[in-house]
Amino acid sequence: MKFIINSQTLLRRLQSLSGVLNSSNTLPILDDFMFELTDTVLNITATDLETTMVITLEPSMLEEPGAITIPAKLLLDFLKYLPDVPLTFSIDLNSLAVEITSSDGKYHLTGHNAEDYPKLPQLADTAKIEISSGLLASGINKTVFATGNDELRPAMGGVFFELTPDYLTFVATDAHKLVRYRRTDAKAEESTSFIVPRKPLNVLKNLLIADDTIVSVEYNITNAAFSLQNVKLYCRLIEGRYPAYEAVIPRDNQNRLTVDRQIFINSVKRLSPFANQSTHQIRLRISGQELQMTAEDIDYSNEGSERLNCTYEGEDMEIGFNSKFLLDMVTNLETDEICFNLAGPTRAGIILPVNNENKDEDILMLVMPVMLAQG
Repeated sequence: MKFIINSQTLLRRLQSLSGVLNSSNTLPILDDFMFELTDTVLNITATDLETTMVITLEPSMLEEPGAITIPAKLLLDFLKYLPDVPLTFSIDLNSLAVEITSSDGKYHLTGHNAEDYPKLPQLADTAKIEISSGLLASGINKTVFATGNDELRPAMGGVFFELTPDYLTFVATDAHKLVRYRRTDAKAEESTSFIVPRKPLNVLKNLLIADDTIVSVEYNITNAAFSLQNVKLYCRLIEGRYPAYEAVIPRDNQNRLTVDRQIFINSVKRLSPFANQSTHQIRLRISGQELQMTAEDIDYSNEGSERLNCTYEGEDMEIGFNSKFLLDMVTNLETDEICFNLAGPTRAGIILPVNNENKDEDILMLVMPVMLAQG
């Protein structure tokens, strides 16, 4: 088994694959990349049994097809410090000896038997949808941060994909915040839904680019596979029913606060260090056309306060939010202004973009308030 490939090309692809690997594995073979050479291409695979990713490369030379697994960390640590040079991999499949040759050096390591590596998932009875890379990237980026970590509610540990003949909706929630991102320019022939875990989505979003490249998504009741250009990512879906998210979105929040998004972000960032480090609470006092934002940590006598111009329609109000949640949400909106629809200091607030130019995009963010600290 022998092939020649550019060092930096290989490094970039392996770094993408490394997002699949776990830091500790019960099976030592899962610490490896599998290299499989065919008559025409080189396929490299990484898996943690739940998520599997395959990248296809075209070496400048290849001969003697075969397969071997190579320790991932050793290979990555080696490639990081190489200049951009061709590398020749010569592999003895009997002894599992791997020799790597560059213009200035020769390196030896031992691989492992590819027969021991987990087989690729086989998806049967699948349905399929095609989505543009840019749309899928937006859907993931605008929702995945809102997924939860509660082991007792595993369904919240992923993004809910809801496909209908009219639109595609991405939903994520951890019970403290919720994001619903809907696109009317992506549709499925039949209505269905599934929950994709957070980890494969974080791997996938680093591969997607904001263009019209088509991503093919195949899915059945247990697995999904995302295919784009020279990459295929398989993942096991989360079992269980997703929370009835529409039921928790308030419809009667009559108090409407509109504020410049970037000014608001900068203010929250400046005030956050002064907030209590367990609640991260920032207090919003809204009166007339003025928003006063305050953060304080009574235990350490830290306090910060700022006044912002705003447009407000409603009754004077005081409400507290977790500053980390606010930043997570507002930084994932793109309009110049944002709007908070509020009902009261103990009721969920809705955050919406103002004058969104993309008419195919509908995004809604919900954030629960934190109890106002007395002081």
